[in-house]
Amino acid sequence: MLKATSPVDEPVQQLDNPAWHALASVHSTLSLGNDMAKRYIPGVVSFAGLKSPDAGSANMLDALLSAGESFFIIGDLPPLIEGWKLKSELVCAQMVCPQPVAAAPATDIAEQLTERDKIEMFNFIHAIQPGYYLPDTPRMGNYFGIRQSGKLVAMAGERMCLNGFTELSAICTHPDFTGRQYAQQLIQKLIFLHQSAGIVPFLHVAKSNQRAISLYEYMGFRLRRYISFWLIHKAGHS
Repeated sequence: MLKATSPVDEPVQQLDNPAWHALASVHSTLSLGNDMAKRYIPGVVSFAGLKSPDAGSANMLDALLSAGESFFIIGDLPPLIEGWKLKSELVCAQMVCPQPVAAAPATDIAEQLTERDKIEMFNFIHAIQPGYYLPDTPRMGNYFGIRQSGKLVAMAGERMCLNGFTELSAICTHPDFTGRQYAQQLIQKLIFLHQSAGIVPFLHVAKSNQRAISLYEYMGFRLRRYISFWLIHKAGHS
């Protein structure tokens, strides 16, 4: 797990602009940019962040993007400068888990996934939840999986890491293995690791996904706010 330099006392308002604060702190080694605009290096995740949602910062970000590239802004949408086209908006519930859990999972059948699992992880999640996870996304933090007969059937991991906060992401289970509480075991493992280190777990889930929201509430997550993931395309050819 990528350690935050200052744990729980960090202001929760960072989560209003999570990509920027991750890129400017714990994930600085995965970032490209300057003191006004940053992005994750290509292949890690298609997230970019602006210190302020204004045209000047947007122009600085534009210089970091390739022609024909699509990327996400999370939170306040800046002005759409020349060459940018808004493709979609995904409204998510941003949920945090502020209370410590009592113990690690009683039954731990998860294994830590490593570089040798990279291709299998990518193929697995893209068959279930395409669109966000890229081949080098595991560089963002720890990922754990559950196997049956040697085959990956469930996984979860860490995505944006800020000072004091770590996002849970890539939480998915193969449809043939739902109902076995695999996702719950993986989430519980990550929560325990984070809170043992004094870090608050948070996550984003589509506002329309009430089934997942109910599971996260059961596990101690609480709604902080609704936040938009804006998918933007830069004109041109790659």
